[in-house]
Amino acid sequence: MNDYLAGLTTEAVNPDTLLIDECTTEQMVQLMNQQDALVSGAIAKEIPQIARAVDVLHHRLSAGGRMLYIGAGTSGRLGVLDASECPPTFGTDPSLVQGYIAGGDIALRNAVEGCEDDADEGIALIESIGVTEKDVLIGISASGSAKFVIAALTKAKELGAATIGVCNNKGSMFEPIVDICISPVVGPEVISGSTRLKAGTAQKLVLNMLTTCTMVKLGKTYNNLMVDLKASNVKLVDRSIRIIMSTTDVDASTAAETLEKAGLNCKLAIMMIKTGLDAKAAGEALDANGGLLKQAILSFN
Repeated sequence: MNDYLAGLTTEAVNPDTLLIDECTTEQMVQLMNQQDALVSGAIAKEIPQIARAVDVLHHRLSAGGRMLYIGAGTSGRLGVLDASECPPTFGTDPSLVQGYIAGGDIALRNAVEGCEDDADEGIALIESIGVTEKDVLIGISASGSAKFVIAALTKAKELGAATIGVCNNKGSMFEPIVDICISPVVGPEVISGSTRLKAGTAQKLVLNMLTTCTMVKLGKTYNNLMVDLKASNVKLVDRSIRIIMSTTDVDASTAAETLEKAGLNCKLAIMMIKTGLDAKAAGEALDANGGLLKQAILSFN
């Protein structure tokens, strides 16, 4: 028996759900809800580490670096999910935030046995995507012991990248090898060892914070509005018009007309209305202010 794995909180038997197979359906649901309620408190204890990680991400991405997730199983899928949502939400280039899973893309839908234990593949991945000192690698593993992830983090650190670990156990194998370790301990799972449950929920919430707060600091929002969204479908065009109306107090027709003139760029449309500049001049002003809309608008007042 592996003593490290046996000692993990995420592998322990939960005494509060011991007889779940004797519960009514409603009792089972209540038990899960009660356990899920513990996740927020566990994350609250990790806020200082999460904030440090956001500052590192902001610094590196501002200097031309990338945010790279790597994980296995549920953890890997969550990283890929979070990365894939950044382009439509924040208008980022797909290369800025990337997600990788042990076993490759096929592992997103199918379990690929043994791949999380393949350290060589973790190293090979880091080499293949050209990790440099500009980048930030975020390793995700509930146990903090996946060899694929540990090897990738170690190699990335050798190359000068900043490294962040997200796991659900204290004293994990991540702690000695990463610059920042975020470890929300959510306790034993409802079903022993099923870390797609509370551990997965905690990881998702942490990743939400990392990307969202970093993007806010990079100027991807105006107040709490996603002004850098890509208006790539009917819903997002409609959302862009509503955002423009909300921030500029113009009517729907003016908002839609300006959005068209801005090439469906919501942020640019707001800049045009707020300053009276045409699309070209407004774009240049935004560029001069690092894409920070509020700062760009204030520079004209």
